[in-house]
Amino acid sequence: MNEITRSETNVAAKSSGAFYEHLEAYVREQAQGMIQRILEEEVEESLGRVKSQRRTDDVPAGYRNGHGRERRLSTSIGTITVRRPRVRETEDRFVSRVLPMFKRRTQEIGEALPKLYLHGLALGDFELALRGLLGDGAPLSSSSIARLRLGWQTEYDEWRHRPLGKTLVAYLWVDGIYVKAGLEKDKAALLVAIAGLADGRKEVIAIEAGARESETAWSFVLRSLRERGLHCPRLVIGDGALGIWSALDNVYPDAGQQRCWNHRMRNVLDCVGNKKQPQAKQLLTKVMYAPTEQAAVNAKDAFQRWANEQQCAKAAERIDQDWDRMVAYYSYPQEHWVHLRTTNIIESPFATVRLRTAAAKRYKKVEGATAMIWKLLKVAQQTFRKLNAPDLLIKVCAKAPFKDGVQVEENVSQPREYKQAA
Repeated sequence: MNEITRSETNVAAKSSGAFYEHLEAYVREQAQGMIQRILEEEVEESLGRVKSQRRTDDVPAGYRNGHGRERRLSTSIGTITVRRPRVRETEDRFVSRVLPMFKRRTQEIGEALPKLYLHGLALGDFELALRGLLGDGAPLSSSSIARLRLGWQTEYDEWRHRPLGKTLVAYLWVDGIYVKAGLEKDKAALLVAIAGLADGRKEVIAIEAGARESETAWSFVLRSLRERGLHCPRLVIGDGALGIWSALDNVYPDAGQQRCWNHRMRNVLDCVGNKKQPQAKQLLTKVMYAPTEQAAVNAKDAFQRWANEQQCAKAAERIDQDWDRMVAYYSYPQEHWVHLRTTNIIESPFATVRLRTAAAKRYKKVEGATAMIWKLLKVAQQTFRKLNAPDLLIKVCAKAPFKDGVQVEENVSQPREYKQAA
Protein backbone atom coordinates (compact mmCIF):
# COMPACT_ATOMS: atom_id res chain seq x y z
CA MET A 1 0.00 0.00 0.00
CA ASN A 2 1.57 3.32 -1.05
CA GLU A 3 1.62 6.46 1.10
CA ILE A 4 -1.29 8.15 -0.74
CA THR A 5 -3.61 5.16 -0.31
CA ARG A 6 -2.65 4.84 3.39
CA SER A 7 -3.36 8.53 3.94
CA GLU A 8 -6.74 8.32 2.22
CA THR A 9 -7.66 5.30 4.38
CA ASN A 10 -6.81 7.18 7.59
CA VAL A 11 -8.95 10.15 6.54
CA ALA A 12 -11.86 7.86 5.67
CA ALA A 13 -11.57 6.08 9.03
CA LYS A 14 -11.62 9.37 10.92
CA SER A 15 -14.63 10.55 8.91
CA SER A 16 -16.40 7.29 9.55
CA GLY A 17 -15.76 7.57 13.30
CA ALA A 18 -17.03 11.12 13.41
CA PHE A 19 -20.12 10.15 11.44
CA TYR A 20 -20.81 7.19 13.74
CA GLU A 21 -20.77 9.45 16.79
CA HIS A 22 -23.61 11.50 15.28
CA LEU A 23 -25.43 8.62 13.60
CA GLU A 24 -28.60 8.81 15.70
CA ALA A 25 -28.88 12.56 15.17
CA TYR A 26 -28.46 12.02 11.43
CA VAL A 27 -31.14 9.28 11.40
CA ARG A 28 -33.56 11.53 13.31
CA GLU A 29 -32.88 14.39 10.93
CA GLN A 30 -33.56 12.18 7.90
CA ALA A 31 -36.74 10.78 9.49
CA GLN A 32 -37.91 14.29 10.34
CA GLY A 33 -37.42 15.44 6.76
CA MET A 34 -39.17 12.37 5.37
CA ILE A 35 -42.21 12.80 7.64
CA GLN A 36 -42.42 16.50 6.73
CA ARG A 37 -42.35 15.61 3.04
CA ILE A 38 -45.09 13.03 3.53
CA LEU A 39 -47.24 15.64 5.27
CA GLU A 40 -46.80 17.96 2.28
CA GLU A 41 -47.72 15.14 -0.10
CA GLU A 42 -50.87 14.44 1.92
CA VAL A 43 -51.97 18.03 1.37
CA GLU A 44 -51.27 17.73 -2.36
CA GLU A 45 -53.35 14.56 -2.47
CA SER A 46 -56.18 16.17 -0.51
CA LEU A 47 -56.24 19.32 -2.68
CA GLY A 48 -55.59 17.48 -5.94
CA ARG A 49 -52.69 19.76 -6.99
CA VAL A 50 -49.11 20.59 -6.07
CA LYS A 51 -48.02 23.74 -4.31
CA SER A 52 -48.52 27.00 -6.37
CA GLN A 53 -50.59 25.18 -9.00
CA ARG A 54 -53.82 27.00 -9.88
CA ARG A 55 -57.06 25.33 -9.00
CA THR A 56 -59.31 24.10 -11.81
CA ASP A 57 -62.96 23.15 -11.79
CA ASP A 58 -62.25 19.41 -11.78
CA VAL A 59 -60.30 19.37 -8.46
CA PRO A 60 -61.63 19.69 -4.90
CA ALA A 61 -62.03 23.09 -3.29
CA GLY A 62 -59.48 24.32 -0.80
CA TYR A 63 -56.23 26.25 -0.51
CA ARG A 64 -53.00 25.95 1.43
CA ASN A 65 -52.78 28.15 4.49
CA GLY A 66 -49.18 27.90 5.69
CA HIS A 67 -48.17 25.67 8.58
CA GLY A 68 -49.08 25.26 12.20
CA ARG A 69 -46.68 25.61 15.07
CA GLU A 70 -43.86 23.11 15.52
CA ARG A 71 -44.97 19.78 16.94
CA ARG A 72 -42.72 17.40 18.85
CA LEU A 73 -43.27 13.73 18.10
CA SER A 74 -41.64 11.00 20.21
CA THR A 75 -40.51 7.98 18.21
CA SER A 76 -38.41 4.89 18.92
CA ILE A 77 -35.38 6.70 17.47
CA GLY A 78 -35.90 9.81 19.59
CA THR A 79 -37.98 13.01 19.39
CA ILE A 80 -38.37 14.87 16.11
CA THR A 81 -40.03 18.20 15.25
CA VAL A 82 -42.46 18.71 12.36
CA ARG A 83 -44.98 21.35 11.26
CA ARG A 84 -48.42 20.29 10.13
CA PRO A 85 -49.59 21.98 6.86
CA ARG A 86 -52.85 23.93 7.16
CA VAL A 87 -55.58 24.21 4.55
CA ARG A 88 -58.69 26.38 4.30
CA GLU A 89 -62.00 26.54 2.46
CA THR A 90 -62.30 22.77 2.16
CA GLU A 91 -65.50 20.76 2.35
CA ASP A 92 -63.98 18.31 4.83
CA ARG A 93 -61.42 19.07 7.47
CA PHE A 94 -57.91 17.97 6.51
CA VAL A 95 -56.72 15.17 8.84
CA SER A 96 -53.29 13.69 8.37
CA ARG A 97 -52.98 9.91 8.38
CA VAL A 98 -49.32 10.18 9.38
CA LEU A 99 -49.74 12.68 12.21
CA PRO A 100 -53.31 12.68 13.60
CA MET A 101 -54.50 15.58 15.72
CA PHE A 102 -53.21 15.69 19.31
CA LYS A 103 -50.83 12.75 18.82
CA ARG A 104 -47.51 13.33 20.57
CA ARG A 105 -45.92 9.88 20.29
CA THR A 106 -45.89 6.91 17.93
CA GLN A 107 -47.86 3.76 18.72
CA GLU A 108 -44.67 1.88 19.66
CA ILE A 109 -43.75 4.52 22.24
CA GLY A 110 -47.32 4.57 23.50
CA GLU A 111 -47.11 0.82 24.12
CA ALA A 112 -43.71 1.13 25.79
CA LEU A 113 -44.85 3.72 28.35
CA PRO A 114 -47.19 1.47 30.35
CA LYS A 115 -44.73 -1.43 30.18
CA LEU A 116 -41.93 0.67 31.67
CA TYR A 117 -44.21 1.96 34.38
CA LEU A 118 -45.75 -1.42 35.14
CA HIS A 119 -42.42 -3.22 35.36
CA GLY A 120 -41.22 -1.38 38.44
CA LEU A 121 -40.17 2.11 37.32
CA ALA A 122 -41.32 4.49 40.05
CA LEU A 123 -43.34 7.52 38.95
CA GLY A 124 -40.69 9.96 40.19
CA ASP A 125 -38.05 8.36 37.94
CA PHE A 126 -40.32 7.86 34.94
CA GLU A 127 -39.91 11.20 33.18
CA LEU A 128 -36.14 11.23 33.75
CA ALA A 129 -35.74 7.76 32.23
CA LEU A 130 -37.92 8.54 29.21
CA ARG A 131 -36.08 11.76 28.47
CA GLY A 132 -32.86 9.77 28.43
CA LEU A 133 -34.38 7.52 25.76
CA LEU A 134 -36.34 10.07 23.73
CA GLY A 135 -34.36 13.28 24.24
CA ASP A 136 -34.94 16.46 26.21
CA GLY A 137 -37.56 17.63 23.75
CA ALA A 138 -39.89 14.68 24.38
CA PRO A 139 -43.45 15.86 25.19
CA LEU A 140 -43.73 14.00 28.50
CA SER A 141 -45.07 14.97 31.89
CA SER A 142 -46.46 13.40 35.04
CA SER A 143 -49.93 14.05 33.66
CA SER A 144 -49.14 11.59 30.85
CA ILE A 145 -48.91 8.77 33.38
CA ALA A 146 -52.02 10.02 35.18
CA ARG A 147 -53.93 9.80 31.89
CA LEU A 148 -52.56 6.30 31.33
CA ARG A 149 -53.82 5.14 34.70
CA LEU A 150 -57.22 6.76 34.14
CA GLY A 151 -57.45 4.91 30.84
CA TRP A 152 -56.61 1.64 32.57
CA GLN A 153 -59.42 2.22 35.05
CA THR A 154 -61.93 2.63 32.20
CA GLU A 155 -60.61 -0.46 30.41
CA TYR A 156 -60.73 -2.47 33.63
CA ASP A 157 -64.35 -1.50 34.34
CA GLU A 158 -65.36 -2.67 30.86
CA TRP A 159 -63.36 -5.88 31.21
CA ARG A 160 -64.84 -6.91 34.56
CA HIS A 161 -68.38 -6.68 33.15
CA ARG A 162 -67.74 -8.55 29.89
CA PRO A 163 -69.94 -11.61 29.14
CA LEU A 164 -68.35 -15.03 29.72
CA GLY A 165 -70.97 -17.37 28.26
CA LYS A 166 -68.58 -18.60 25.56
CA THR A 167 -65.63 -19.07 27.91
CA LEU A 168 -65.23 -22.76 28.75
CA VAL A 169 -62.93 -23.26 31.73
CA ALA A 170 -61.31 -26.58 32.59
CA TYR A 171 -59.19 -25.38 35.52
CA LEU A 172 -59.27 -22.27 37.68
CA TRP A 173 -56.36 -21.04 39.84
CA VAL A 174 -57.27 -18.59 42.60
CA ASP A 175 -55.17 -16.55 45.02
CA GLY A 176 -54.96 -13.16 46.70
CA ILE A 177 -52.34 -10.42 46.76
CA TYR A 178 -52.19 -7.72 49.41
CA VAL A 179 -51.28 -4.11 48.61
CA LYS A 180 -51.06 -0.92 50.64
CA ALA A 181 -53.76 1.45 49.46
CA GLY A 182 -55.74 4.33 50.90
CA LEU A 183 -55.48 5.63 54.44
CA GLU A 184 -56.20 2.30 56.13
CA LYS A 185 -53.40 0.71 58.14
CA ASP A 186 -54.16 -2.80 56.89
CA LYS A 187 -53.40 -3.90 53.36
CA ALA A 188 -56.20 -4.47 50.84
CA ALA A 189 -56.65 -7.90 49.28
CA LEU A 190 -56.93 -8.28 45.52
CA LEU A 191 -58.57 -11.59 44.62
CA VAL A 192 -57.28 -12.99 41.33
CA ALA A 193 -58.45 -15.93 39.21
CA ILE A 194 -56.61 -17.34 36.18
CA ALA A 195 -58.46 -19.81 33.98
CA GLY A 196 -57.12 -22.74 32.01
CA LEU A 197 -59.34 -22.73 28.92
CA ALA A 198 -60.48 -25.67 26.82
CA ASP A 199 -58.03 -24.74 24.06
CA GLY A 200 -55.02 -24.79 26.39
CA ARG A 201 -54.64 -21.03 26.85
CA LYS A 202 -54.36 -19.44 30.29
CA GLU A 203 -56.29 -16.23 30.81
CA VAL A 204 -56.74 -13.77 33.67
CA ILE A 205 -60.47 -13.97 34.24
CA ALA A 206 -61.15 -12.05 37.46
CA ILE A 207 -59.50 -9.39 39.63
CA GLU A 208 -61.55 -7.90 42.45
CA ALA A 209 -60.72 -5.94 45.59
CA GLY A 210 -61.74 -7.28 48.98
CA ALA A 211 -61.04 -6.55 52.62
CA ARG A 212 -59.45 -10.01 52.94
CA GLU A 213 -59.68 -13.50 51.44
CA SER A 214 -62.99 -14.21 53.16
CA GLU A 215 -65.94 -16.38 52.14
CA THR A 216 -67.96 -13.24 51.44
CA ALA A 217 -65.28 -11.70 49.21
CA TRP A 218 -64.67 -14.89 47.21
CA SER A 219 -68.41 -15.53 46.89
CA PHE A 220 -68.76 -12.09 45.31
CA VAL A 221 -66.04 -12.90 42.77
CA LEU A 222 -67.48 -16.30 41.88
CA ARG A 223 -71.08 -15.04 41.67
CA SER A 224 -69.94 -12.28 39.33
CA LEU A 225 -68.37 -14.90 37.06
CA ARG A 226 -71.47 -17.09 37.19
CA GLU A 227 -73.87 -14.21 36.53
CA ARG A 228 -71.88 -13.28 33.43
CA GLY A 229 -72.33 -16.79 32.11
CA LEU A 230 -69.19 -18.68 33.17
CA HIS A 231 -69.77 -22.43 33.28
CA CYS A 232 -68.65 -24.37 36.33
CA PRO A 233 -64.89 -25.10 36.18
CA ARG A 234 -63.89 -28.74 36.52
CA LEU A 235 -61.20 -28.11 39.14
CA VAL A 236 -60.28 -25.09 41.26
CA ILE A 237 -56.72 -24.83 42.65
CA GLY A 238 -56.05 -22.57 45.62
CA ASP A 239 -54.04 -22.18 48.82
CA GLY A 240 -55.14 -22.88 52.38
CA ALA A 241 -57.49 -19.88 52.70
CA LEU A 242 -60.80 -21.27 53.93
CA GLY A 243 -62.83 -18.52 52.28
CA ILE A 244 -62.43 -19.82 48.72
CA TRP A 245 -63.56 -23.36 49.58
CA SER A 246 -66.68 -22.19 51.41
CA ALA A 247 -67.46 -19.82 48.53
CA LEU A 248 -67.11 -22.65 46.01
CA ASP A 249 -69.57 -24.78 47.98
CA ASN A 250 -72.06 -21.89 47.71
CA VAL A 251 -71.56 -20.87 44.06
CA TYR A 252 -69.95 -23.77 42.16
CA PRO A 253 -70.64 -26.85 44.32
CA ASP A 254 -69.86 -29.26 41.46
CA ALA A 255 -66.31 -27.95 40.96
CA GLY A 256 -63.43 -30.13 42.11
CA GLN A 257 -61.14 -28.63 44.75
CA GLN A 258 -57.34 -28.95 44.89
CA ARG A 259 -55.13 -27.35 47.53
CA CYS A 260 -51.65 -26.11 46.67
CA TRP A 261 -48.88 -28.50 47.68
CA ASN A 262 -46.29 -25.74 48.01
CA HIS A 263 -48.36 -24.03 50.69
CA ARG A 264 -48.99 -27.33 52.48
CA MET A 265 -45.30 -28.26 52.48
CA ARG A 266 -44.37 -24.89 53.98
CA ASN A 267 -47.02 -25.31 56.66
CA VAL A 268 -45.78 -28.80 57.56
CA LEU A 269 -42.11 -27.78 57.54
CA ASP A 270 -42.93 -24.98 59.99
CA CYS A 271 -43.67 -27.76 62.50
CA VAL A 272 -40.21 -29.33 62.05
CA GLY A 273 -36.92 -28.08 63.47
CA ASN A 274 -34.48 -26.38 61.09
CA LYS A 275 -31.95 -29.23 61.22
CA LYS A 276 -34.59 -31.82 60.36
CA GLN A 277 -36.24 -29.84 57.55
CA PRO A 278 -34.06 -31.17 54.66
CA GLN A 279 -35.02 -34.78 55.43
CA ALA A 280 -38.63 -33.81 56.03
CA LYS A 281 -38.75 -31.99 52.69
CA GLN A 282 -37.34 -35.04 50.92
CA LEU A 283 -40.07 -37.26 52.38
CA LEU A 284 -42.80 -34.70 51.59
CA THR A 285 -41.60 -34.44 48.00
CA LYS A 286 -42.19 -38.19 47.60
CA VAL A 287 -45.77 -37.64 48.76
CA MET A 288 -46.31 -34.76 46.37
CA TYR A 289 -44.90 -36.55 43.31
CA ALA A 290 -46.25 -40.04 43.99
CA PRO A 291 -47.34 -41.74 40.71
CA THR A 292 -50.70 -42.94 42.10
CA GLU A 293 -53.06 -41.89 44.86
CA GLN A 294 -52.33 -45.07 46.82
CA ALA A 295 -48.60 -44.42 46.50
CA ALA A 296 -49.21 -40.91 47.88
CA VAL A 297 -51.02 -42.44 50.88
CA ASN A 298 -48.12 -44.83 51.47
CA ALA A 299 -45.58 -41.98 51.23
CA LYS A 300 -47.69 -39.93 53.65
CA ASP A 301 -47.73 -42.81 56.13
CA ALA A 302 -43.94 -43.06 55.84
CA PHE A 303 -43.58 -39.35 56.59
CA GLN A 304 -45.89 -39.57 59.58
CA ARG A 305 -43.90 -42.49 61.04
CA TRP A 306 -40.70 -40.48 60.63
CA ALA A 307 -42.29 -37.34 62.12
CA ASN A 308 -43.51 -39.22 65.18
CA GLU A 309 -40.08 -40.80 65.65
CA GLN A 310 -38.55 -37.31 65.51
CA GLN A 311 -41.10 -36.04 68.03
CA CYS A 312 -42.77 -33.83 65.40
CA ALA A 313 -46.32 -35.00 66.04
CA LYS A 314 -47.79 -31.68 64.91
CA ALA A 315 -46.23 -32.15 61.45
CA ALA A 316 -47.70 -35.65 61.26
CA GLU A 317 -51.14 -34.26 62.09
CA ARG A 318 -50.93 -31.30 59.72
CA ILE A 319 -50.24 -33.35 56.59
CA ASP A 320 -53.45 -35.28 57.24
CA GLN A 321 -55.58 -32.12 57.27
CA ASP A 322 -57.86 -31.70 54.24
CA TRP A 323 -56.25 -34.74 52.60
CA ASP A 324 -59.00 -35.19 49.97
CA ARG A 325 -58.26 -31.72 48.59
CA MET A 326 -54.54 -32.51 48.49
CA VAL A 327 -54.95 -35.50 46.13
CA ALA A 328 -57.83 -34.33 43.94
CA TYR A 329 -55.52 -33.98 40.91
CA TYR A 330 -55.26 -37.78 40.59
CA SER A 331 -58.75 -37.67 39.03
CA TYR A 332 -57.42 -35.59 36.12
CA PRO A 333 -54.96 -36.31 33.26
CA GLN A 334 -51.43 -37.06 34.40
CA GLU A 335 -50.12 -34.64 31.75
CA HIS A 336 -51.82 -31.80 33.68
CA TRP A 337 -50.55 -32.71 37.16
CA VAL A 338 -47.59 -30.35 36.88
CA HIS A 339 -50.10 -27.49 36.55
CA LEU A 340 -52.57 -28.75 39.17
CA ARG A 341 -50.41 -29.57 42.19
CA THR A 342 -49.65 -25.91 42.98
CA THR A 343 -50.79 -22.35 42.38
CA ASN A 344 -47.48 -21.54 40.61
CA ILE A 345 -49.43 -20.48 37.51
CA ILE A 346 -50.80 -17.55 39.47
CA GLU A 347 -47.82 -17.05 41.81
CA SER A 348 -45.34 -16.49 38.97
CA PRO A 349 -46.94 -13.34 37.51
CA PHE A 350 -47.47 -12.12 41.09
CA ALA A 351 -43.69 -11.72 41.36
CA THR A 352 -43.88 -8.95 38.74
CA VAL A 353 -46.88 -7.45 40.52
CA ARG A 354 -44.93 -7.27 43.78
CA LEU A 355 -42.06 -5.53 41.99
CA ARG A 356 -44.45 -2.83 40.78
CA THR A 357 -46.27 -2.50 44.12
CA ALA A 358 -42.93 -2.22 45.94
CA ALA A 359 -42.00 0.71 43.67
CA ALA A 360 -45.34 2.42 44.32
CA LYS A 361 -45.07 1.95 48.13
CA ARG A 362 -48.70 2.91 48.74
CA TYR A 363 -51.59 3.67 46.40
CA LYS A 364 -54.01 6.46 47.14
CA LYS A 365 -57.05 4.37 46.23
CA VAL A 366 -57.74 0.64 46.09
CA GLU A 367 -59.49 1.16 42.74
CA GLY A 368 -56.30 2.58 41.23
CA ALA A 369 -54.24 -0.34 42.54
CA THR A 370 -56.76 -2.84 41.16
CA ALA A 371 -56.75 -1.31 37.67
CA MET A 372 -52.97 -1.05 37.60
CA ILE A 373 -52.43 -4.66 38.73
CA TRP A 374 -55.04 -5.81 36.21
CA LYS A 375 -53.08 -4.08 33.47
CA LEU A 376 -49.85 -5.66 34.69
CA LEU A 377 -51.35 -9.15 34.70
CA LYS A 378 -52.77 -8.59 31.21
CA VAL A 379 -49.27 -7.69 30.02
CA ALA A 380 -47.87 -10.80 31.74
CA GLN A 381 -50.62 -12.89 30.14
CA GLN A 382 -49.04 -12.34 26.73
CA THR A 383 -46.15 -14.58 27.81
CA PHE A 384 -48.23 -17.35 29.43
CA ARG A 385 -47.44 -20.71 27.85
CA LYS A 386 -50.20 -23.16 27.04
CA LEU A 387 -51.15 -26.04 29.29
CA ASN A 388 -49.61 -29.42 28.50
CA ALA A 389 -51.63 -31.82 26.32
CA PRO A 390 -54.33 -29.31 25.36
CA ASP A 391 -56.22 -32.03 23.48
CA LEU A 392 -57.07 -33.67 26.81
CA LEU A 393 -58.77 -30.50 28.06
CA ILE A 394 -61.80 -31.27 25.89
CA LYS A 395 -62.19 -34.56 27.72
CA VAL A 396 -61.77 -32.82 31.07
CA CYS A 397 -64.54 -30.37 30.18
CA ALA A 398 -66.68 -33.31 29.06
CA LYS A 399 -66.27 -34.78 32.57
CA ALA A 400 -64.39 -37.83 31.36
CA PRO A 401 -63.41 -40.01 34.34
CA PHE A 402 -59.70 -40.38 35.12
CA LYS A 403 -58.08 -42.59 37.73
CA ASP A 404 -54.47 -41.96 38.70
CA GLY A 405 -54.16 -39.72 35.64
CA VAL A 406 -55.38 -42.31 33.11
CA GLN A 407 -58.74 -42.07 31.36
CA VAL A 408 -61.17 -44.79 32.37
CA GLU A 409 -63.47 -44.43 29.36
CA GLU A 410 -62.41 -43.79 25.78
CA ASN A 411 -65.65 -42.65 24.09
CA VAL A 412 -66.40 -39.22 25.52
CA SER A 413 -68.39 -36.65 23.57
CA GLN A 414 -67.69 -32.94 23.66
CA PRO A 415 -69.82 -31.01 26.17
CA ARG A 416 -72.67 -28.95 24.79
CA GLU A 417 -71.07 -25.77 26.22
CA TYR A 418 -67.91 -26.35 24.20
CA LYS A 419 -69.85 -26.81 20.96
CA GLN A 420 -71.57 -23.46 21.58
CA ALA A 421 -68.28 -21.77 22.43
CA ALA A 422 -66.64 -23.15 19.31
